[in-house]
Amino acid sequence: MTMSLKAFHIFFIFASIFLGLGVGGWGILQFARGQGAGWLLFGLCFMATGVGLILYSRSILKKMKDISYL
Repeated sequence: MTMSLKAFHIFFIFASIFLGLGVGGWGILQFARGQGAGWLLFGLCFMATGVGLILYSRSILKKMKDISYL
C-alpha cells in the first residue's frame, strides 16, 4: 500500500502541529512549576510553531484541492 505525496504531506503537517503544541504546552507547564524563564520562551516558541503550521496547513490545503489523494 502506497501513500500519495499529498496524503503524506498532510499527515506530516498534522503530526507536526500536534507535536509543536504538545511540546509547547509542556514547556509552559515546566515554567508554571518554577523551572525558570527559559522554559516559558521554549514553550512559546513551540506554540508559535504549532500555530504557524495551522496557518500553513490551511493555505496548502487550498493550493492542493485539485490534486487527488491517490
